[in-house]
Amino acid sequence: MSDEVSRFGVVEPEALPDDLRERIGAIAGKSGFVPNIFRALGHRPAELRAFLDYHDALMDKSDGLTKAERELVVVATSGANHCTYCVVAHGAILRVRTKDPELADRVSSNPWQVELDERGRAIVDLALALAHDSAAFGEAELADAREAGLTDDEIWDVGAITALFAMSNRLAHLTALRPNPEFFLMGRLPR
Repeated sequence: MSDEVSRFGVVEPEALPDDLRERIGAIAGKSGFVPNIFRALGHRPAELRAFLDYHDALMDKSDGLTKAERELVVVATSGANHCTYCVVAHGAILRVRTKDPELADRVSSNPWQVELDERGRAIVDLALALAHDSAAFGEAELADAREAGLTDDEIWDVGAITALFAMSNRLAHLTALRPNPEFFLMGRLPR
């Protein structure tokens, strides 16, 4: 097994343009480490910047879906897409946000059957319908989500998060991106 973080190498934060170095530094300051995705995308600064901008626009919103529900979408679809990096990294964030050390593992291993409350189930089902067979996605899935109480803005967010992480999952596969070891224990043990 290789210790390589990415098939395409990495760029350390100090070698990034000033704006990205500051953004990544703020993230590292909160988490205590630099997530490998930023090191792997660092050799393409314009793409890293665009990725961060869209990620933040979707994941840092304070209205609609909760931050935990947003992470639920990422973990469910990343599990369905077999993306180890995103399951491990966002599973850690989901554990922290929900204070549930088991939920991320249950969701990522079988998002189709995991027991969730009605709203969580509707969110995951909507995300999986779009992630699994987007060409077949249609009015029936929208009607089910609305019947479960999701607003059109929340439905849009589920879809946009699913789409962003479909891209992220594929970049992680392309690069053979290795999760940071720090992610594995986050949210599992009391601080």
